[in-house]
Formats: sequence, C-alpha cells, structure tokens
Amino acid sequence: MAIPVETFFLAPEAEGTLQAQIQQMIAQGILSGRFRKGEKLPSSRKLAAHLGVSRITVTLALTELQANDYLEARDRSGYYVSENAPEPPAFTTSTPRADTIDWTRALGRRFTGGDTPEKPQDWARYPYPFIYGQTDPALFDHTNWRHCALRALGQKDFQALTADYYDQDDPELIEFIARHTLPRRGILAQPSEILVTMGAQNALWLTAQVLLTQRRRAVIENPCYHALRDILTQSRCHLLPVNVDRDGLPPEALPDQADVIFTTPSHQAPTNATMPRARREALLAKAADMGALIVEDDYEFEVSFLRAPLPALKSLDTEGRVIYVGSFSKSIFPGLRLGYLVGSKAFIRECRALRASVLRHPPGHIQRTAAYFLSLGHYDSLVRRMGQVFGRRRKVMEEALSEHGLDVAGRGVFGGSSIWMEAPAHVDMGQLDARLRKRGVLVEPGAPFFHGDRRPRNFYRLAYSSIPSERIAPGIALLARELADFSG
Repeated sequence: MAIPVETFFLAPEAEGTLQAQIQQMIAQGILSGRFRKGEKLPSSRKLAAHLGVSRITVTLALTELQANDYLEARDRSGYYVSENAPEPPAFTTSTPRADTIDWTRALGRRFTGGDTPEKPQDWARYPYPFIYGQTDPALFDHTNWRHCALRALGQKDFQALTADYYDQDDPELIEFIARHTLPRRGILAQPSEILVTMGAQNALWLTAQVLLTQRRRAVIENPCYHALRDILTQSRCHLLPVNVDRDGLPPEALPDQADVIFTTPSHQAPTNATMPRARREALLAKAADMGALIVEDDYEFEVSFLRAPLPALKSLDTEGRVIYVGSFSKSIFPGLRLGYLVGSKAFIRECRALRASVLRHPPGHIQRTAAYFLSLGHYDSLVRRMGQVFGRRRKVMEEALSEHGLDVAGRGVFGGSSIWMEAPAHVDMGQLDARLRKRGVLVEPGAPFFHGDRRPRNFYRLAYSSIPSERIAPGIALLARELADFSG
C-alpha cells in the first residue's frame, strides 16, 4: 500500500532546516502509527514537488531516515517504512476505561482557580499587542546568545553541562551576580547568601514555603502581582492586603503584627510607583518593631532609561531582615526562567534544601550560557538597547494617551515597560478587552491585581515592550474609540 502524497505537509511554524523538517515529519508519522511498516512512500520527485522543495533536499532526508532504520530502500521501487522501524505505542485497551475516582474528595489540595489570568499565547499575531512581559524579537541579541550557548556546549564546559550540582549552582554565574549585578543595586553578598532559581516566581514560591505556615501572617500590596497572591493563598497563610498610594506601600498603614511583608519598592507592580528613600527607611523600622521579614521583588530595575534607579531596599538593611528577589527573565527573555534569591545564610540554606528536593538545580547549560552572556558584556548592551527603544516608545505612547484624553493612573519614575491606566468608573475592562481583541488590540485588564471580592474593574495596564513605535498611536486610537463607544 502506498502512502498518499497529500498526507505530507510542512508546518509553517516548524523550526530547523527543510531537510530536518522532512525527517521529523516522516518520523512522527511512523511513531504515531499513521505510517505503517511496509507502506511505500511517494517518490522523491513527487514529494519534492508537493512540498515545494528541491529533490536533493528530500533525497538527503530519506537517506538519513534509512540510516536510522525508519525507512528501507528497495531496488527500482523506492522507499518503504522499515520492518525494523520503532513501534508506535499501544494506548488502546480491550475494554473502555471509566474514571470512577471522586476527585472532589481525592484531591488533598487544589492549585487551580487562582487569580493569575491566562495570557494569549498567540499575542504576536495581534497588530497592537500592548502585552506585558514578552520579548520583542527585534531587540533580542540572537547572535550572541547563540554563540554563548555553543560555547557552553564545548568540551571546556563539559562538567557544567553534564554534572549534577545537587543543591549547588554554577560558580561562574554566582560570581557574576555577587560581583557585578548586586553591587549595582548597592547590595554586597557572599556566594553562600545567593541561590539561583527558576525565575522570580520560583524564588517567591521558595520563600513562601520556607517562611510561612497556616498560622503566620503575610502583608501584600493591594493591588499586587497576582501570581504572588496565588502562591500565598496556596501556602494557607493569613493574607493582609494593604492599599498602596502614589509612593507605594505606606508603612503607617501596616498592621500591628505580621511575619512577612512582600513589597515591590523600586517599581510597584502594577502601579509603577517608586518608594522614596525616607519611606524605605520607615518600612525597615516598622518591620523591625513588629519582628517581621521583608521580601523585596526588585523587578525591572534594569529598564531605568529616564534616570538612575534608587538603591535597593536590601542595600539599606543592616539586620539581615530583607530577602531580595531578582530575575534575568524579564530583561533577557521570559522563557529563560532564571532568577535568584539573596538573603541570610540560614534562610538560603533552607531554600537550597527545598529546591534540591523539588528540582535539584536549574539546568547547568542554561546557567553557564547566561554566565557567558552576562560576563562578556552582551547583557549590558541588550539592556542599553532596550532602554533606548523603550524610551522612544514610551514618548510615543505618552503623546498618544494625551491626544485622546486617556487617564494615566501610574507612571514609572525611572522607566519600566508599562503604564498603569484608569478608565471611567463604570467601564469593565474585562468586557472591553474582549471587544478590543476583535479589533486587534491586546491590553491587560487590572481586576486580577486587586484583592477581595469587590475589585475595581476599570483599571488596565498598557505595555510597550512588545509593540513597535509606529503601531502605538494607531492602537491607542482604537482603544480610545472603543472606550468612547463603551461609555456611550
């Protein structure tokens, strides 16, 4: 039996060379059971014409599959699926199975149903993606990242690539963080006080697991990073939301008793407020009075293109009271999932043990690649380039917002990558978001950032990190039009 040529196609989103794509397409057909042993493939001429590639490309792919025993060549007949090809997995059973478990009783804990919204994975197809936290491919330094990744694959770095560090981290990455990254924030730390994590969110999770119990109390900002609130809710601690103002978290509004205070002083999430130095000192004094620890999430400090950022809250800490959370995922690319924790040795020791029991350590190759990217100066160049482009985009966005009379609720004093917006009180941005998407505009409704049942629904966030400057004004115009129609 011959396999019809129409069953072969190259996916438009596929990666790799055409030869590799053809190999993968045929191998997947065999492994999935669609192509069976002994079946004849179309001729290389027909397959090349159907796929729109050269015949030599198809021939090379088929030859490689033959060498790997997926195919066999028969004289004057062509290629067939080999009798020695891998067997597809048998997932069927003789009788249908029914899930009879009562999962409402069987689940000891639930992690679904949190506040963190599901962001669209296809955001790049929207013409006006005012979406936060995604990488602009036009800005990322693909060439040098690839060079660093290849260097980390070399024989010299074989140990870093293949070794099980158990509970340790790449010493070169730790050294760069200690000697270069942290001093820029006014922080001095020993290697034993630093732990590499799978991004800032993993760092926050480790912190919550180590510091909080069902009896302990945690202060969070309101509004705040919704994923943090989900983490703390899962820890079952007592949550104490405190409303932020134009300068961030007000120390005088803190409760009399708390165990841990979570804050974003340099760049409040999501309002972009920056906490002044005097308030930072007051926060440290208040925490000392109540015997509380402070967790400082210092995201986006690198994107300070308006003026130099204030030193981190951790730099003012003389008691070991502040735990610092940093990340490279925001500034390099979010899929990197690489962050770090800085704290007292006793705290880092417990986080290290917890991390080891869950995932050992972040992959060695990723750590070494990042270490090269940082130490060779590529990271600093990337951050400078991002700051210049973000500065231009922000100026265009500010002008467009002013032209259409849209209300800004919060700007980053030092820069950042987004602007916190406020629509008229009667506007539900969740509903408007659905209408905007039909016009090709993506915004981030603000309700999930707030705590409680009666959350304001008229706030939203506009990011300029992933949208070219020339699309900002037309996108804002569409947004203003939809807001006007919704209000009318």
